[in-house]
Amino acid sequence: MSQQYPGDTATITHPAGDASTQRYEEARAAASLAMNSIAVNPDEPLRTPPATSEQPAVDTELLSYRGFKFGAAFFGWLIAISMSVLLMAAVAGAALGTAEVLDYTTSDAKAQPGAASITAAAVTIFMLTLAFYTGGYVAGRLARFDGGRQGFGVWMIALLVAVLAGGLGWFLDSQYGLVDNLNRPDVALTDNTLLLGSAAAAAALLILTLVAAIVGGKSGRRYHDRIDQLL
Repeated sequence: MSQQYPGDTATITHPAGDASTQRYEEARAAASLAMNSIAVNPDEPLRTPPATSEQPAVDTELLSYRGFKFGAAFFGWLIAISMSVLLMAAVAGAALGTAEVLDYTTSDAKAQPGAASITAAAVTIFMLTLAFYTGGYVAGRLARFDGGRQGFGVWMIALLVAVLAGGLGWFLDSQYGLVDNLNRPDVALTDNTLLLGSAAAAAALLILTLVAAIVGGKSGRRYHDRIDQLL
């Protein structure tokens, strides 16, 4: 038995009385008729799917430049150390000039050891914080991407160098007794007060320099972000 349906160019032969084959052929003929009955108007513009809120795909070539860059962090650390030396030298010069003008002597500082120690620690921490912000900014500018990571790398390099320098100093002191030969000034403060003050100053120094380095790194990256927006 042969049967041909409109819109279907193939003539299909199937045995009569086969119910499943009959239903299959009917479904196929209906699908072919539906496809042939679709009318397309060439003058009507094609509909585009609505734009999604997903972020555009990032170029794979740019991904290779992301992440922590040791070179940028290293040069940022060098800038941070250089700025530390320059700022501390400037502060020391200003302090000596102020002391000469106000006739502030060493005996006056020993009379108020607490105020003198707090002032010296606060100024030192502030100067080092500015220095690490500058170092993080330079690292962020050099690496272009991930400025916060570059700033954190500057801080980590400084911390590792400080730990190594401290370990080397402890080894040399244990061998040659260098600390015993130092002429340390007598401060009218108890050992517990000095220990607590040193611990608080060290904690504040670590936290503030870390935050400053990360913020500086992100600030350095904004320079490249503004350029990318203009391109």
